[in-house]
Amino acid sequence: MIEKITLAHGAGGKFSSDLLHEIILPHFDNSILSELHDGAKIGKLAMTTDSYVVRPIFFRGGDIGKLSICGTVNDLAVTGAVPKYISVGLIIEEGFALDDLKKILQSMSMAANEAGVKIVTGDTKVVGKGQADGIFINTAGIGELIDGVDISAKKICAGMKIIVSGFIGDHSTTILAERHGLQLPPNIKSDCAPLNKLVSEMLAVEPNIAMLRDVTRGGLAAVLNEISQAANLEIVIEEINIPVRAEVQGVCDILGFDVLELANEGKIIAIVPADSAQNVLAAMKNNSYGKNSAIIGEVTENKSARVGLKTKIGSIRIVDTPLGNLVPRIC
Repeated sequence: MIEKITLAHGAGGKFSSDLLHEIILPHFDNSILSELHDGAKIGKLAMTTDSYVVRPIFFRGGDIGKLSICGTVNDLAVTGAVPKYISVGLIIEEGFALDDLKKILQSMSMAANEAGVKIVTGDTKVVGKGQADGIFINTAGIGELIDGVDISAKKICAGMKIIVSGFIGDHSTTILAERHGLQLPPNIKSDCAPLNKLVSEMLAVEPNIAMLRDVTRGGLAAVLNEISQAANLEIVIEEINIPVRAEVQGVCDILGFDVLELANEGKIIAIVPADSAQNVLAAMKNNSYGKNSAIIGEVTENKSARVGLKTKIGSIRIVDTPLGNLVPRIC
């Protein structure tokens, strides 16, 4: 274990996992926390919390305010809950422009209205110049669990299909371009979006969806490895079926990035029974946030916690958990 915190510890990869399991969890171990989902199930409620430190604060397709609401809504939705209420904590650096703060608050209001949630409590703190990076936002969310729905890795079985809700890598690529002044086509922007209505439509078609996850830090590579390890089953995905924009793949090719490790802020993974996969896919495609959904692989009978990628030339390569994030401070 590295003796000091690095940016990689907050990136959702192996370093994040080590920090969580070796340093944090031993102090707070309990049956609710041990599920290690995007939110906690407490009786008939789900609860989640998150903090947002994205840089830059404003980017094509969103800003830190929109991101904070969408991220909280999505974390609740993938636990099988209907998001209801959100708290907001603002940590603002002295000298931050009031006009920028107003824009961020307006984005939060618009995102909350779209998702159908209410911001019901909050807190504001101001720190001295140079003691933060403009603005940080912390949120917590509460939702009502949907009757008859049980999202859990324990339900994952061999033969289940894996569906992703659309193009991957757009958010990371957008943030990278904004930071470094790279020119991208206008269709490339952050995928930041509230996905609770999409998830509700999926669960209406198939209440027995085994697993839902928000594909954020660490990308597909991190999330699928976490799921595989929790279920102790092998997952195989097919490169040819994974939705990736040509422009995003081009950036990855030039910079040597693996698109599977790029963060997203408006994509989910669903692991569903094989006999209902096409119905779930059809429901997703009828939603604007799922119109580019695709079945990208399946769970195998191999009781080995690993993820394999069937490449376009037919070979299989192991997809490892990323060490860290290719683009730090992505959310």
